[in-house]
Amino acid sequence: MKSRLNNPVLAKEVKLRFRSSKSFTGVLLYLLAMCIFVFGFIYITTSLAGTIYFKPSESVILFSFLTFIQLGLVLFITPGLTAGTISGERERQTLPMLLTTSQSSFQIVTGKLLSSVLFLVLLIIAGLPVYSMVFLFGGISPVLFLKSLLFLIVTLLAIGSLGVLFSTLFRRTTVSMIATYGSMLFFTAVIPFLFLIIIQVNQFGTMGITPPKSYIGHFLASINPEIFFASLLGAEIGMGIQEMTQVTFPLWIGYLLFYGMVTIVSIWIATKRLRVNIKKHK
Repeated sequence: MKSRLNNPVLAKEVKLRFRSSKSFTGVLLYLLAMCIFVFGFIYITTSLAGTIYFKPSESVILFSFLTFIQLGLVLFITPGLTAGTISGERERQTLPMLLTTSQSSFQIVTGKLLSSVLFLVLLIIAGLPVYSMVFLFGGISPVLFLKSLLFLIVTLLAIGSLGVLFSTLFRRTTVSMIATYGSMLFFTAVIPFLFLIIIQVNQFGTMGITPPKSYIGHFLASINPEIFFASLLGAEIGMGIQEMTQVTFPLWIGYLLFYGMVTIVSIWIATKRLRVNIKKHK
């Protein structure tokens, strides 16, 4: 049992990644940027209001900004960290050596995935003291804070697993990176556009009459990170989506189920295809 939990690939990748000073320099710069943004926001807000105190309503706005900054960090940096995990080994011609070890394909895939996303997890955890400063001014509950952190990690694992999947399927890192960023843009840009179209078509010609239920529209809203996090931060947004789609199914359940399935299926396919591609191109 202990040998199954032990993952030498993960241990090696973590040591190599955090042995360099660049990782800690990146954490330092990220924290400096977070501090500048938080204290700058507080200074500008109090200066414009002509007061010396920070209101709870303004604290909610600051928390929302920080959450979407964290979400943008996850969405745009994760593909760059994971899209070259397997294809990079293949390009350096070190993948056949890795496959001759006693490590299973699942251990290799999960080790590469976790070692890549751990840096972003470190950034999120390192920023928690700055991120939690909003509690000093009120307006934010610890439950909302924990929910935001949980769904950030769920999103991080899903996008990261897609990066590892494409890195396994494609031989070139450039192609896998394009596919990963394309998938991320589809979820973040194309899906909200389709959601608006479906809602407009669904409400066309109703003229005050309650529109029919739109399960497709509700599904698209639940799997879009921006719409979901907006509904998480503001209950009125979630209620508005339920009114537009006439579906009362909680968005957070759909989000967890969908991205949980994306993570599981991506890891499963990557595990199955890892050694197949090697045999095919011998």
